[in-house]
Amino acid sequence: MDDLAPALTRILDGRWGEVRRRLREHEDPMRFAPPPERLSMEEHRAFTTAQLLSLTGEDFASAGLATGMGGSADFGASVTAFEMLGHGDLSLLVKAGVQFGLFGGAIANLGTERHHTAYLPGMVDGSLLGCFAMTETGHGSNVQHLETTATHDLGTDEIVVRSPTPGSQKNYIGNAARDGRMAAVFAQLVSADGEGHGVHCVLVPIRDGQGHPMPGVTIGDNGAKGGLPGVDNGTLEFDEVRVPRANLLGRYGDIDAGGTYSSPIDDASRRFFTMLGTLVRGRISVAGGAGAATRSALTLATRYALHRRQFAAPGDGEEELTLMSYRAHQRKLLPAIARSYALMLAQNDLVEMMHEVAGHEGGAPEEHQRELEARAAGIKAVATRHATDTIQMCREACGGAGYMASNRLTDLKADTDVFTTFEGDNTVLLQLVAKGLLTEFQETFEDNSPRAMIAFASRFTASSILERTPAAGLISRLMARAPSTDDDDAERHRGRQLSLFLDREKHLLEGVALRLAKAARAEPTDAFRIFNNAQDHLLAAAEAHIDRVLLEAMCAAVETCEEGPVAELLDDVTDLFALSTIERHRAWYLEHGRLTPTASKRVIRGVGVLCKDLAPHARLLVDAFAIPDAWLGAPGLLEPLGSA
Repeated sequence: MDDLAPALTRILDGRWGEVRRRLREHEDPMRFAPPPERLSMEEHRAFTTAQLLSLTGEDFASAGLATGMGGSADFGASVTAFEMLGHGDLSLLVKAGVQFGLFGGAIANLGTERHHTAYLPGMVDGSLLGCFAMTETGHGSNVQHLETTATHDLGTDEIVVRSPTPGSQKNYIGNAARDGRMAAVFAQLVSADGEGHGVHCVLVPIRDGQGHPMPGVTIGDNGAKGGLPGVDNGTLEFDEVRVPRANLLGRYGDIDAGGTYSSPIDDASRRFFTMLGTLVRGRISVAGGAGAATRSALTLATRYALHRRQFAAPGDGEEELTLMSYRAHQRKLLPAIARSYALMLAQNDLVEMMHEVAGHEGGAPEEHQRELEARAAGIKAVATRHATDTIQMCREACGGAGYMASNRLTDLKADTDVFTTFEGDNTVLLQLVAKGLLTEFQETFEDNSPRAMIAFASRFTASSILERTPAAGLISRLMARAPSTDDDDAERHRGRQLSLFLDREKHLLEGVALRLAKAARAEPTDAFRIFNNAQDHLLAAAEAHIDRVLLEAMCAAVETCEEGPVAELLDDVTDLFALSTIERHRAWYLEHGRLTPTASKRVIRGVGVLCKDLAPHARLLVDAFAIPDAWLGAPGLLEPLGSA
C-alpha cells in the first residue's frame, strides 16, 4: 500500500507533473512559504515583494511568453507553476499573478512587437513592477461601460487619460499602493474627432524612479483587507495624464499619427470580448490557486483528524476514538477530498486546453477560444466556491486548534475569501457558462445583458450536449452499459451516474431555453421580468454542466489506470464524488422522477458506506496531494499530541 500515494500523485499531477515535482523538491523549500511569524501589514507587503523578486530567478513568467517575446511558450508549465504557489503564501500567488499574469499578460496579448521589446524584459526580471487597472469604483463586472477615458490629442500626438467622475476611480488595484511603477489602464478610447471606440488598454507610468506619483496621478491605499495582507491594493485617479500615443496597446485597435483609428475586428462588441478573452489565463490561475489552498486545508484537517482523539466507544476500554472514526467527521472530509480530486483533474484538462489554444499557429479557431473561456469561467466559479466552503468546514473540523493563527486555516480562509469575486464574480461567470452552452460556443460572447441571453436561448437545441464533451466516446460506452434503474446497486454503476448527471444538465438547459425563448417574443419590459425570474434556473444549469465536466475528468482518469489497487481506490473516490453530488441534488432528482424514494435512500446509504470504506485510506488520499510539510506549516495540526 505504500506505493499507492505516489501512484495517485502521478495521476493528479497531470501533463506538467515534472513542474510540480521540481517545485516540491526546490533547494529552498521556504522560498514560497508563508512568513515564519506574524507580520504587520507593511512588513508583510515588504516580505511579499521580496518573495516576488526572488521568483524572477525561476522560469515562471518566461515560460508563459511566446518564443518571439523571449519566452519558451510552455504556457501550461507556467500556469501549473503558479498553481503550486497556492500551497504557500497566497499573497505571493496574487501579487505574482498581478505582475506576471495580468500586467504582463496585457502587454503580451494586447500589445504589439514594440511593446513586447520595450516592456516585457522588465516585467519578467522585476525591474518594472506593474498594475492591472481595470476595476472602477462604479464598474466591476460591467467592464464594457468603464468611465475612465483615453483621448487622442492630435496636436501633441499623445493619449490623455482622465478619471471624469468619482465612479471612474480605479479601485482594488493590486501593486498600486506601494510597488507599481506602471499601470495597464483600461479606458474608453476616444479619437481626436470625438468618436468613441470602446474599451482599450493604455500603459500609464504612475511613479517616477524615486517612487513618487507621476504628475496628474493620484494614488491611494485600500489599507487592511479581510485577507491577503501582503498585496498592496490601492486606488488610481488620472487628471489629464499624458502618455505617448505608442503607449496604446494596439493589437486589436490602434490610432495612427494622423488620428485615424483602425482595428482588425470591425464589430466593437466582438473586438472588446476578443481582447478580454486573451486574458483568460488569469482566471485559470485563480481556479488553480484556489484548488491548491483547498488541498492544503484538507490535508491539515485530515491529518489532525487521524490523531486527535475524543470520547471512547462503550465497551472498548478507555482509549478515546480518533475524530476520523466518526461517520459525521468522515462525511465532512471525504466527499470534499473526492471533489478536490475531481477539480484537480478537471483543472489539468483546462490547462491543457489553454496551452493548445495559446500555442495555436495563427490563432486558435474562435469556437475553441470561446469554449476555453466558458470552461475557465465555470471551473473558476466552482473551484473558488469549493475553496470557501471547504476551508471553513476544515476550520470547524479542527475545533479550537483550527482557530489558532499558527495553524494556517484562518489565513487560508481569509486569503481565499475574495477569490469568489475577483477575476470575475462567480454569479456573472456562471451566466457566461450558461450562455456558452446555449450557443454551443459558436457565437461571440457579446455581453451578459438580458437581451443577448434571450436571443441566444431562442436558438438553443440540446441535441449535441454529449457530442461536445472531450470524452464523448468513453462516456457513451459507459452509459450504454448502465443497469436498470430498479437494480439494487444501480447508483454505484458509472454509466448510471453519468446518465443522472447528463440528464440533469440537459433538462435544466432545455428548460431555461424555453423560458428565455418566451422572453424573445415578449415586450421589452416583460422580457426583462422573464429573464430576471429565470436567473436561478440559468445558474443551476451552469452548475450542472460543470458537475458533469468534473465527473467526466474522473472517469477518464480511472480509465487510464491499469487494473489493481490504484484503479480500485480511484474508482471508489469517483463513486464518492458522484454519489455525494447526486445526494446534494436529491430534491431535483426526486421532483423530476429521476430517482425513486427508494433509490434516493440508496444514494444516502451509498455515501455513508463509501465514507466508511475510504476512511482507512484518508491519510493516503491527502498524501497523494504531495504537499511538503514545510509549505503546510501548522505543526499543531500535523503532529500528534505529546510528540516531540
